[in-house]
Amino acid sequence: MASETGLKPPGYLVVEGVIGVGKTSLVKRLAESFGSETLLENAEDNPFLDRFYQDGQQAALPTQLFFLFQRSKQLQALRQRDMFRTALVADFMLEKDPLFARQNLDEEELKLYEQVFARLAVEIPVPDLVVYLQAPVETLMQRIKKRNRKVELAITTDYLQRLSDAYTEFFYYYNRSPLLIINAAEINPVERDADYQLLLERICSIRRGKHYFNPAPLLL
Repeated sequence: MASETGLKPPGYLVVEGVIGVGKTSLVKRLAESFGSETLLENAEDNPFLDRFYQDGQQAALPTQLFFLFQRSKQLQALRQRDMFRTALVADFMLEKDPLFARQNLDEEELKLYEQVFARLAVEIPVPDLVVYLQAPVETLMQRIKKRNRKVELAITTDYLQRLSDAYTEFFYYYNRSPLLIINAAEINPVERDADYQLLLERICSIRRGKHYFNPAPLLL
């Protein structure tokens, strides 16, 4: 499928990264350029999330299971209606869900979660390209505070650091699909058109392997 840019986008593109890195904003802009549909995780729909950030362990299991059921249901619905008929840009991949479970659940809860995940993760569709956005924890905290979402204000630096480390390890070994790792601290493809055009061309050029996108920031 050719986009309005004249570039050929991946049929199924996933943008991933830790809370606050800007993945959903980038997904929406990419979808507009490509004329693609979006698949968003809609964290605000989770009725347990606010309690989790406030109370931690007590609400961790229902929070985790809600996300797992929600995301697996979204992906199954796509498979049933032939998700590859039109291009799709998503801001989550189900394979990363266990990263949060390992950070937030105790040993017995994790065993239960892993049993449920094993049943729901059968035949997960494989993306044509995964874009992983990276940024220092300090940058993530600044962005979280700037967007001022009530449910996120209780997130701590320590929690973000643990998540960031888990993401880094996960994508170090990830090889199910082509991967583009982006330094999202120095560039802003959501608000700066020059950065966005560079990224757009790189996304449309990748067909296999692991790649890095770390251009020097433009001097204004």
